[in-house]
Amino acid sequence: AAAASAGFRLTAVRREPAVRLQHGASGLEPLAWSEDHRVSVSTARSIAVLEQLSDVHSGGQDMVIHRTAVPAPGTACMLKVGPKKEVAECKEKFASSVDPTVSQTFMLDRVFNPEGKSLTPMRGFKYSSWSPLGCDANGRCLLAALTMDNRLTIHANLNRLQWVQLVDLTELYGERLFEAGYRLCKADTPCGELGDFPEFQRRHSMQAPVRMEWSGICTTQQVKHNNECRDVGSVLLAVLFENGNIAVWQFQLPFLGKESITSCNTIESGISSPSVLSWWEYEHNNRKMSGLIVGSAYGPVKIIPVNLKAVKGYFTLRQPVVLWQEMDQLPVHSIKCIPLYHPYQKCSCSLVVAARGPYVFWCLLLISKAGLNVHNSHVTGLHSLPIVSMTADKQNGTVYTCSSDGKVRQLIPIFTDVALKFEHQLIKLSEVFGCVRTHGIAVSPCGAYLAVITTEGMANGLHPVNKNYQVQFVTLKTFEEAAAQLLESSVQNLFRQVDLTDLVRWKILKDKHIPQFLQEALDKKIESCGSTYFWRFKLFLLRILYQSMQKAPSEVTWRPSHEDAKILISDSPGMGSTEDDQEEGTSKQASKQSLGDTGKGVDIDDTAEDSLHQSSDTGGREPMVEKLLEIQAQIEAVEMHLTREHMKRVLGEVYLHTWITENTSIPTRGVCDFLMSDDGYDDRTARVLIGHILKKMNKQTFPEHCSLCKEILPFTDRKQAVCSNGHIWLRCFLTYQSCQSLVYRRCLLHDSIARHPTPEDPEWIKRLLQGPCTFCDSPVF
Repeated sequence: AAAASAGFRLTAVRREPAVRLQHGASGLEPLAWSEDHRVSVSTARSIAVLEQLSDVHSGGQDMVIHRTAVPAPGTACMLKVGPKKEVAECKEKFASSVDPTVSQTFMLDRVFNPEGKSLTPMRGFKYSSWSPLGCDANGRCLLAALTMDNRLTIHANLNRLQWVQLVDLTELYGERLFEAGYRLCKADTPCGELGDFPEFQRRHSMQAPVRMEWSGICTTQQVKHNNECRDVGSVLLAVLFENGNIAVWQFQLPFLGKESITSCNTIESGISSPSVLSWWEYEHNNRKMSGLIVGSAYGPVKIIPVNLKAVKGYFTLRQPVVLWQEMDQLPVHSIKCIPLYHPYQKCSCSLVVAARGPYVFWCLLLISKAGLNVHNSHVTGLHSLPIVSMTADKQNGTVYTCSSDGKVRQLIPIFTDVALKFEHQLIKLSEVFGCVRTHGIAVSPCGAYLAVITTEGMANGLHPVNKNYQVQFVTLKTFEEAAAQLLESSVQNLFRQVDLTDLVRWKILKDKHIPQFLQEALDKKIESCGSTYFWRFKLFLLRILYQSMQKAPSEVTWRPSHEDAKILISDSPGMGSTEDDQEEGTSKQASKQSLGDTGKGVDIDDTAEDSLHQSSDTGGREPMVEKLLEIQAQIEAVEMHLTREHMKRVLGEVYLHTWITENTSIPTRGVCDFLMSDDGYDDRTARVLIGHILKKMNKQTFPEHCSLCKEILPFTDRKQAVCSNGHIWLRCFLTYQSCQSLVYRRCLLHDSIARHPTPEDPEWIKRLLQGPCTFCDSPVF
């Protein structure tokens, strides 16, 4: 489906598969896309999390999605407004009050009665928000989840299969208020009695969250026992409450739970009926400004100053800045703040966009010598129905809005001498998915995909009997745009650009070749730039090309076969099977095993040999087999180059951090010999470094020993170590030590394994073990 506008053209293409949700979507803005490529979908029973992978071991053209879920709590959340006995007495008193304004308000208020009683219970999630990349123990994103009954929790996905609740912020904040007597500061007037209905309402509204948003990662200074200062990463979570107060939680990174909470400060915004929240982070002349943008259900929008204690380089506003002050009864539904560069003023600026009914309110914030300049206006005529969801591509400032009738608008900001204007065009999802209703949208981190929650639309003027909620994906970029963005990337990390690499993967699997322009451009980058990122990009392309030429399995790999059972019977003792039968049975079993392991992250060398044996004839090798052998040789050459580059880095760390190499457990002599074993490898940097290290070692070897038989473990292979008695230990790809334990870590795409850090490891080895995979940039679990 194509939609055109003056000077711009966007072609939206459907991307399979569509993911069906088990329960209906719930809350406002039910979709959110994290920086580490996970889509959270708020539903009536859980938060469904869809993780996008660019799997080099899969030959299927569909998007690879790993699905998990954060279940809703089994019990209702009761806000702490006083002692339990007193609260129960007050509830009974208000429910049986003769004053209908008290009894009916109490019975119908879902904050007071989340468990339901005469009403249906509050189930599901109201909102979810992703932290920046690098906040959990694995260096990935945390998920803040807000349930319909006002429980705010933070979750982490540490082992990829299960979500763990790290902290319940609603409970902690309720305890803080209880200890402070429900006063924000000591100067406040004493609060009233809980038996007064207005006081009962006030205590609930001051701890019922409306929205929560994460700030960017900032640096704080921590004072040690010896009065030295060290920099510690931290992140802020702002929580907006019903009464307009904002609690700003500060967490030390990595966030592990309650013990990682540094502080909690409460700010009064002064906005009645607050509806939405967003962080404003602005950098001007190396001075970072911060604030919180708060929107109201009545219309006003303003920035609240945030005073960040102990945060390096941050400054705040002296007083609130009103962006829109009219009480025009247009509720602010969503706010996005996008940092941009102003081409005419030659400085950075902030674009704030807010969905207000069917309109988009925008405000351009610019700091000049005269102070803070504010330009604002509305974009009208976009939708005939109110905007239900809005998302933004923060890389180029493009904004996407959607209404429930299946129409999405793309708004592209264009700077003018005075402020800016928007070019907008319509994306009709009905031309991509058919007649659908939309409930939420989210754009991927690099702007390659748009995720949409859809249900069936009207058919022949009639509404559908049943609603099937689905998350569907639409492409927003072409293959050429994605490839160009990957080549010019400032991030230089394949994992952080999974949505772009997935578009490239899709194209190569369809066409079964790498486009010539991409090959030439990548070769030029490799020649002119020494970055290993382009080598990893080349390895990614070669692996996908290899997968595109593989033969698809002729049978379903998970289905049990009767031949296996016959093989087991014939191989059992006493059955009298001949040697020929046994050989035939084992060969069948081995071929089935190789087919089954293809999608499980087996080394590419093994799968390559299996596919070559299957596709080769006795008379000679086919052209396809020759091509596969050629690609496999290129893959091995690139992998060896990346291994050598990482070995040089490891040896550099060894040389810098050890006075005598006896202090390190890294097999230094083995790595040096491995690097110098190939006569064709001539790297002056490596030779000089190895010369310095060998001089420091002074003919000593310090070999590794097998923990089972105490024999020496020679360094002959970068993947594994085998002692003279045949004991095999896998090698850590980050430090090249042998992993002599039953527990180790694997990278996300199962390229490599790494050992766990131990308490006796020095800091520099722990830092090496925090690194990503040297082949695919993915984190290690």
